Amino acid sequence: MFKKLAILTPLAVLVFGSTAALAKDDASTTINIKAEISPSEFHAKPRDPNFGRDETMTYNTVSGELSTLRQTYDLKNMNGSIKAYIEGGTAALYNGSSSIPLTIAIGGQVLGATPEEVAPDVPSNGGMQADMVITAAKPADDQVGLFTGNPVVMFDAVPR
Repeated sequence: MFKKLAILTPLAVLVFGSTAALAKDDASTTINIKAEISPSEFHAKPRDPNFGRDETMTYNTVSGELSTLRQTYDLKNMNGSIKAYIEGGTAALYNGSSSIPLTIAIGGQVLGATPEEVAPDVPSNGGMQADMVITAAKPADDQVGLFTGNPVVMFDAVPR
């Protein structure tokens, strides 16, 4: 029993003593890091990784219009072109009783239900950029309240 006590006592002092020493003048910071590396053959993604999380179209009380959203996309398909379309065919903002149509274009190509080429074969092989521009129709005078929407744009790698 004495041997156990003789061994455990110095260990306890060492553990508790070092904990007290660390707590006295130490500080720590947790840094959460992530990295997403796109495949080299095909990708279509916004330049800003936060785009699409919480976008706002600001209402202009003078003109009665909503602001435009714009984001640069990096597009690449080493084996052909890239087409894009809106899942469901249309995009709109809704408030529960009415809707405001949205127009989504990439590189000037307006998107709808049918896939449209947004990155031709040769330019997309090495990678290119194209702006996605989202505009809203002018709201009617009786369209008030909170409008939300979550359109999905699909990108297809089209082989040669």
